[in-house]
Amino acid sequence: MSMLSGAGFDTRFPAPAKINRFLHITGRRADGYHELQTVFQFLGLADRLWFEPLAAGRFELAAGEAIDGEDNLCVRAARALATAAGVPFGVRIHLDKRIPVGGGLGGGSSDAATTLVALNHLYGLGLALPELARLGLSLGADVPVFVAGRAAWAEGVGERLTPVSPDTGWVLLIDPGVSVPTGPLFGARELTRDCPPETISPEIDSARFGNVFEPVVRRRYPEVARALDWLAGQTDRARLSGSGGCVFGIFPDEAAAARAQARQPERWRSWVTPLTNASPLTAWLPQPEPAGI
Repeated sequence: MSMLSGAGFDTRFPAPAKINRFLHITGRRADGYHELQTVFQFLGLADRLWFEPLAAGRFELAAGEAIDGEDNLCVRAARALATAAGVPFGVRIHLDKRIPVGGGLGGGSSDAATTLVALNHLYGLGLALPELARLGLSLGADVPVFVAGRAAWAEGVGERLTPVSPDTGWVLLIDPGVSVPTGPLFGARELTRDCPPETISPEIDSARFGNVFEPVVRRRYPEVARALDWLAGQTDRARLSGSGGCVFGIFPDEAAAARAQARQPERWRSWVTPLTNASPLTAWLPQPEPAGI
């Protein structure tokens, strides 16, 4: 059995959160899916997963009560991987959930991606990253970027990835305590769906790069609006991530982010965390994969 960089089944694998530096919808496809443009980056905040071998065909999840078992993306990812590889195996997936659910941080997609990458190597299945990314796309549009593990300019439904290297720094991430379901927001009548297409640009903090979900979420979730307004008073780079409800502000260094955190209203959970262009999961990859997943 192949082990990933010396890691065994007792290894804790990270599943990092992401933010969207901007998020535009440029159109709607005939199948009902939306055409997006966005930039993904990774945060230091991460779930942790580890894996326990089971008899072939048995797939189980050990996690908190709030996590669905059979329908959880991790379980679905493990089953899909076994089918795609044509190798019978079973696994119990242990999930230490740290990323807020419904926060627009991609936690479920990241967990699924880590499941694919880790089990592929732990069981020596030999699937390349592009194969894992295609498999991940069948589970969710955000899964491929977590499989690739690099900051990316994303288009299509989020699956067409071009590696980029935006500026980094430190983030104050705030959870206003509101779980925002994505489906109703995509169906919102007032959602902007005709953003002019952008070319890849380093100027992703300029005025024209926004998040189309922000005005919709502001109106429907006042506590998210309050968090955004407060954070905008601390940094001019405050934004909703994904469809929310977590918000983030970018600061030049850890100390500046920590000072802002010390001033925040106590009712919000928050984290000071690095903003990076490489997922911590990439540390477990045996060798770099070619660009252009």
